Amino acid sequence: GIVWSGGTAWTGAHHSWLCRQHFDLPGLQAAYDTTLETVLLATSRRARLDKAIVEMAHEPQWWPTVSRLQCLRGVGALTAFGLAVEVGDWSRFSGSTIGAYLGLVPTESSSGEGRHQGSITKTGNTHARRLLVEAAWHHRRPYRPTKTMRDRWDLAPAAARARGHAGNQRLHERWVRFNERKKRTVIANVAVARELAGWCWSLAVLDSDTS
Repeated sequence: GIVWSGGTAWTGAHHSWLCRQHFDLPGLQAAYDTTLETVLLATSRRARLDKAIVEMAHEPQWWPTVSRLQCLRGVGALTAFGLAVEVGDWSRFSGSTIGAYLGLVPTESSSGEGRHQGSITKTGNTHARRLLVEAAWHHRRPYRPTKTMRDRWDLAPAAARARGHAGNQRLHERWVRFNERKKRTVIANVAVARELAGWCWSLAVLDSDTS
């Protein structure tokens, strides 16, 4: 088969490579062209939607929360806005209850031999839980604030920057400990996502007037 070997997919180079592919059979070429056109149209539509969401994230109703949540790794404008919309009033929760609300705490069963924990409950808001699980993977890599991260910090209050920096350090340390214990990565990531939910809560309820 024909396989792209030029690095990351869906870049400009990958797009050019896709457009250069030609086949001898007319039917195969027609099917390929139609499929490629469908993919490119969907990609363009997603880009327009992402742009619209980022614009909404900057509206006064959402921006104070979004700008603070963005101080954490893996939480860009799209993720921050999604969490802000899905959770709504963060003050309803505490750092320990937000994880339960999002279904990120393990199930428990008791017997005469003791208490046993199982898989997470997966109750609550599915979309918010998925956003946090995806964001948690970013904390697996060594923590070095990038230019993008620092640019996002510049948009947030000083207290949020400090809180976000502390959260990023702590969450990576959690990953390091899980790796040392050879914890299954999927299970470790859910545990990091649960703690990430708590850090998000602490930033969301942070006094927006703090500077």
